Amino acid sequence: MRTVFLLLLLIIVTMMTACSSTDYSDLESFVNDSSSGLQGKIDPLPEVKSHRSFIYQAFDISDPFVPRANGQTQNVSNGISPDLNRQKEILESYPLESLSLVGSLQQDSMVFALIKSPDGILHRVKKGNHLGHNFGKIEAISEMEVSLKEIVQNGTTEWVEKQSALILKN
Repeated sequence: MRTVFLLLLLIIVTMMTACSSTDYSDLESFVNDSSSGLQGKIDPLPEVKSHRSFIYQAFDISDPFVPRANGQTQNVSNGISPDLNRQKEILESYPLESLSLVGSLQQDSMVFALIKSPDGILHRVKKGNHLGHNFGKIEAISEMEVSLKEIVQNGTTEWVEKQSALILKN
């Protein structure tokens, strides 16, 4: 057993000395040849520009975000104004042009109109109901039309009444 161990040790030492070669000439020549070609190039840093200061001198100019009175607008009130605190009815969410009168009906002495909204739903309305975007209030209902009075803004400050109608389409 001891001889086997010595024989194995001799083989290992022989193999190690066979692998040890001090000839690195090919590696040294590669490093010498490529040392000049492998150097990276870095772009120079950008030039720092100095900041120019600005002095704001428009304090005497009026603020564009503050409403101001000019000579063209007059606060003339004719007493007509919509009730902005009133709860809106369902047909006020549609423009008047998109609503259509499809019929009318009478129940006892009360006359109703059937208005079709753009989504295809029929609504039963009576005198005093509101419809359209312009605060339209129904004044009269007949077999052929619904008459209403709208309140629209004329210019910037004055409200005016405008007569409108929905006519039955065949």
